Amino acid sequence: MIGVTLPGPLTVLCIGAHPDDIEIGCGATLLELAARGDTSFTHVLLTGSPQRVDEARTATELFVPGADLVTFDLPDGRLPAHWGAAKEALESVAQGLSPDLILAPRLKDAHQDHRVVAELVSTTWRDCLTLHYEIPKWDGDLGQLTHYVTVPEETARRKVELLHKAYPSQQHRDWWDDEMFLGMMRVRGMECRSRYAEAFEVAKELLTL
Repeated sequence: MIGVTLPGPLTVLCIGAHPDDIEIGCGATLLELAARGDTSFTHVLLTGSPQRVDEARTATELFVPGADLVTFDLPDGRLPAHWGAAKEALESVAQGLSPDLILAPRLKDAHQDHRVVAELVSTTWRDCLTLHYEIPKWDGDLGQLTHYVTVPEETARRKVELLHKAYPSQQHRDWWDDEMFLGMMRVRGMECRSRYAEAFEVAKELLTL
């Protein structure tokens, strides 16, 4: 296993199909990137009711203060049927943004909206390093991922604290609890010889020798 450090300053683009996707998938990584002090963030959400978007706005400010949030009102759960509109939305973002790093859902995610976003990202930004984050769900689609970001225990617990604070509408769900969020990071940490980590999938990576 080889450790790599991304040089800064960085422009980071975070894309989610739904409010809370980004923070669940890579919230600890966002906290670590924000702590560097040399990173600018843009968050993009393709779906979300007004209440959920308000929560996402709160989450964005808590995790990465000062980040830009761009939202679209495409129908939740129906992105495959609105592929053209989703593509147009991301293309509109791409016209004004050339990120150094993209964080987006996995290509093999079991949720149809997540898969559409993942597929569109790879065709909209062809020459950018993209880390595809994982989102746990009842479908049981967690896989063997390729890249890890280790996080201190303090950061892992801070992620969970902020998730609870930002998304009160989701706390009735039977899977939304400290054990699930910390457990995911603990398992991924074990896989890379750390206490906690978040894991990602990279479809293509260019090495300069």
